[in-house]
Amino acid sequence: MLSGRMDELYKALQEKGYPDAFCREIAYKYMITDYTATRMLGYLYRVSSPRMEDVADEMLAILSDRNAITQKKEAEYAQSVINDVYENGL
Repeated sequence: MLSGRMDELYKALQEKGYPDAFCREIAYKYMITDYTATRMLGYLYRVSSPRMEDVADEMLAILSDRNAITQKKEAEYAQSVINDVYENGL
């Protein structure tokens, strides 16, 4: 499901003057959650005129952070299940 944040990101990228294909890739293929789109919007609002390479680099950093958070949450859940088994048995 597409969110309004992705549309907002697409428009912000276009306003910065990036090619349409680049804007679509970033907004609708990679920054597809409110979290990632909001982080990218924050970057675009903070940096006045980043190069395309800088935008792509920031996108990769945001995705890396999101993946690290996801892995951490999965590990925490797995650990809580293990702790429950240790405490209560199978």
